[in-house]
Amino acid sequence: MQKALGVYGQVLRLVRRLPKDSRPYYAKYARENFVNYRDADANDTQFLDELFLRAYNHSLWVLNKYSVDESAADKLKESLLRLEKETMRVPARCLSLYPSG
Repeated sequence: MQKALGVYGQVLRLVRRLPKDSRPYYAKYARENFVNYRDADANDTQFLDELFLRAYNHSLWVLNKYSVDESAADKLKESLLRLEKETMRVPARCLSLYPSG
């Protein structure tokens, strides 16, 4: 749960980098997506890791759409990689799914 809240907070911080008129839409979109999966099994680490990877990839897509520097997502990527390595839940080969920047 703590990891999910951290990822959600970082996604909302990325939303603040978007143009002012698009922020409410993406903030609501992020909240709805995190709420939709609030009942996900906390023990299903593979599923959760896939969700977090999708959150990261979607964040990159949105930042690119609005020509916001992709490096804005670096903190989110670093947090996800650090948490994955700390918990040793994902094989190293899966960490390569996160684009390097």
